[in-house]
Amino acid sequence: MLLHSKILGDSENHILILHGFLGSGDNWITIARKLNFEGFTVHLIDQRNHGRSYHSENFDYQLMSNDLLKYIKHHKIKDPILIGHSMGGKTVMKFSLEFPKLVQKLFVLDISPKEYPTHHQSIMDSLESLDFNSLNTRKEIDNKLKKSIEQPALRNFLMKNIFRKDNTRFDFRFNLKSLSKNIDKIGEKVDSAEKFTGEVYFFKGSRSEYIMDSDKDLIQKLFPKAKFIKIQNAGHWLHADNPNDFLSELLSLI
Repeated sequence: MLLHSKILGDSENHILILHGFLGSGDNWITIARKLNFEGFTVHLIDQRNHGRSYHSENFDYQLMSNDLLKYIKHHKIKDPILIGHSMGGKTVMKFSLEFPKLVQKLFVLDISPKEYPTHHQSIMDSLESLDFNSLNTRKEIDNKLKKSIEQPALRNFLMKNIFRKDNTRFDFRFNLKSLSKNIDKIGEKVDSAEKFTGEVYFFKGSRSEYIMDSDKDLIQKLFPKAKFIKIQNAGHWLHADNPNDFLSELLSLI
């Protein structure tokens, strides 16, 4: 099956954007419109078990790399620029190490190839506690989530994945069952005996600890030309926290 995407533009210069865990391509629409204005065709891709892409019991970075390969071949895309945030960053790292000749440039946003301990369990527990048979409005759902997720921005992010399936019931866009079962796969290390020797840029939010100085040896082992850019006044969602600086840095490098 083919990944769902929203495609902006029709130039020969392609940018493929892969979102993070529990996100979707729609999270990037504002950035995508600005990149499209600069002359790029932008693909906002929903990864498997997310957004409007297909649901599967199986979920790991090898599969997601293969999904991306199938997408690129289907659309006959040549020399794309890949941008991946968090989980999407691990997907594009995996892909570039496996298919280096298919990648023009790589942008990895606030994630390193190292293994991360599982740290989304409380969010998954909160989502699994929602009973859509008894919750009839978005306000009721938000109030239920508020009991365990205090941050409004995080709740709003999660609420974007909830839609009215029919006249009587809400549901999740993402495949909560599969993501819960495979949650340990999200933090898995990306490793390879090969290197990607093309241009690579690792963006880090100044308030985020996802990329540490101690990660640079591993990053440069796999990506010897890696360069590091820090986005000030930004956390893990650096493109949302400081979109102006993020976009300015990105445009200077593509």
